Amino acid sequence: MKTEYFVKENSIVREIWGKSDTILFIFAGASAEFALNKAVDWLYYTGRLPKDPLGRLFSTVGYARRIVFAEKESAIKAITKMNTIHGSVESERGKNIPDWAYRDVLFMLIDYSIISFEVLERSLTISEKEEIFDVFYRVGREMKLKELPETYGSFQRMRKTHLEQHLYYSEYTRDLYRQYRKHLGLFRYQLLLETQTLITPEKVRKLLGLRRFSLLSPLIIIYKISRSLKLDFLLKSLILPSEYKKEIRSLDSVLT
Repeated sequence: MKTEYFVKENSIVREIWGKSDTILFIFAGASAEFALNKAVDWLYYTGRLPKDPLGRLFSTVGYARRIVFAEKESAIKAITKMNTIHGSVESERGKNIPDWAYRDVLFMLIDYSIISFEVLERSLTISEKEEIFDVFYRVGREMKLKELPETYGSFQRMRKTHLEQHLYYSEYTRDLYRQYRKHLGLFRYQLLLETQTLITPEKVRKLLGLRRFSLLSPLIIIYKISRSLKLDFLLKSLILPSEYKKEIRSLDSVLT
């Protein structure tokens, strides 16, 4: 009997989430939006994010990848477990995480999966973008989220509305960026900002005071050449502290 996976084995989603550079770009963009989101106080409630933002990044990546590469039944169990964890935090705090905040996270994963792959690899077809949307739509459905867009076109419209309504610069934003700088160091922090400048929507760039054009743009071609020469890990090692070398390498291994 053929194994049924949550995401098809030949899916573009597996290609995107099977490469460390694409994943690092996805979470560079998400780290910008997390900091601006009106529900960012939930990320501060447990204190884990500001205490160790890079550790939280890798644990979140690991969870997402387990879903992307898992058998269907295992992926659904992982999503159920994630719901349980969120539910316990909600019970402890005595209030619910708003549905729109969950949708925002799904929307980030869809949008930055597309943008990151197109920056680092090639343009995606409409059918490939729809496939990316469908995977995360099914994640949202398993999470029992309400008012999910049912097509890629409706997602694009809702994503635009969410960007306008759910982002603002707060004291949490200021503090989270202080933590990014503290844990990354000045050089890597500047790389993070340049990556965010490269891939985030205009609304995000304006709120964070980022330039319109990134200094990384002309360097992407050089990076692509380094990958063909198998030198890209040296560059990735520059992006994150040495204690995370093992985690960086693990991002390129397919989880089954």
